[in-house]
Amino acid sequence: VQLQASGGGLVQPGGSLRLSCAASGRAFKNYSVAWFRQAPGKEREFVAVIGWNKIMTIYADSVKGRFTISRDNAKNTAYLQMNSLQPEDTAVYYCASQSNGDYQRATGYGYWGQGTLVTVSS
Repeated sequence: VQLQASGGGLVQPGGSLRLSCAASGRAFKNYSVAWFRQAPGKEREFVAVIGWNKIMTIYADSVKGRFTISRDNAKNTAYLQMNSLQPEDTAVYYCASQSNGDYQRATGYGYWGQGTLVTVSS
């Protein structure tokens, strides 16, 4: 599975963005998909994950109520809708797949996209 993240950009505080994670390969529909982010000088941190059948979703406390993860298996694509963005959300956002069940750790994923930069600034 190859992953391609897109949709990042510059947005003002309080604004919204939707990130996309496009995957190649038919196996995508069998795996959970997660989003992580990494701010300058900080470690990569978990943002959200969605199960292969969309039943399971987990969010980091810092984004709960503001971000929504979703997926369209027919399009081999996952999404991260980000609302009420704040400067502390500024980071490179990565999508990941093929979890070993340790959903909130970066080491728990076998496939990674290249990242897309989100900058929240006035």
